[in-house]
Amino acid sequence: MGLFDRLIRRRAKGGPALDPTFGDPELALLIERGAAGDWPGVRAVLEQARDQADLVTMVDLVSDLSGTQVWLAQAVEQHPEDDLALLVAGARQLVWGWEARSNAQAKYVGADQWKVFGERLERAEEQLFEVAERQPDWLGPWYFLQITGRGVSVPKEAAVRRFEAAVRRHPHHAASHRQRLQQLCAKWGGSHEEMHAFARASMLAAPEGSPLGELVAYAHIEHWLALDRGEDSRYMCSPAVARSLHEAAERSIWHPDAVRGRTWAGAHNTFAMAFSLCGERQAAHRVFTELDGRVTKSPWGYLGDPVTVYTRRRDAAA
Repeated sequence: MGLFDRLIRRRAKGGPALDPTFGDPELALLIERGAAGDWPGVRAVLEQARDQADLVTMVDLVSDLSGTQVWLAQAVEQHPEDDLALLVAGARQLVWGWEARSNAQAKYVGADQWKVFGERLERAEEQLFEVAERQPDWLGPWYFLQITGRGVSVPKEAAVRRFEAAVRRHPHHAASHRQRLQQLCAKWGGSHEEMHAFARASMLAAPEGSPLGELVAYAHIEHWLALDRGEDSRYMCSPAVARSLHEAAERSIWHPDAVRGRTWAGAHNTFAMAFSLCGERQAAHRVFTELDGRVTKSPWGYLGDPVTVYTRRRDAAA
């Protein structure tokens, strides 16, 4: 039984499931072929991408699969002219680098971990910049270079240029905007003021119904995470945050013009967590009902096991 079938069965039994494929059979096929080390099979699915944003979604999925760096290196060696192989290999080097660093705070990361982290990110940058040079219209290299740039601590001006390069190729690419939001977080050298201003400006600049309203919810979650206990609840449960969340939801996921693409559940999960933390139970219940058990790793992973936290918050909202 394939991954997609197992997830469908689990959801059919009424249980929430962490599904990186967003319930999409084509993405499930991509993961299964990637897990099997089948580069020709993976490439065949990548070639069916609907647009550059869809290709980024697919490459992101493959790059997150453990061990793929082995057969991707072989694919690049055997087919040096294959830009798709090089893009996926660069994305995997990036993820592999972060795996070496771990999610621990910087002060708890050992010298050997930092060394491996740096080497892998350096290799990722080399490969991604090569793809960008070969394929100047592609979004993918610039999306992933935002993440490598954060890892190697590029200057602020360089980080801005990488984001701008991405949105020139896809103006309202939600994932690129999320990466820029991360760059502007206080934990990465930004500030709460910069982060919130960027989130709101991006939402207002996008057409109504755009998923970019999620940025407003994500900014509030990041702000909440940065505060001490007690202060965090006072912030998140404030009337101003509640108004901000409702405005963003009405302009994005609840707008009549909103289109549910492959990754629609991602923004819904962000709003579900934000409304839940805000104490807006009715709004949270509405989003949880729309999700119908579709759980994403982000942002629930901030609070523990995503499925466990999602289920607890969903039940509380009901």
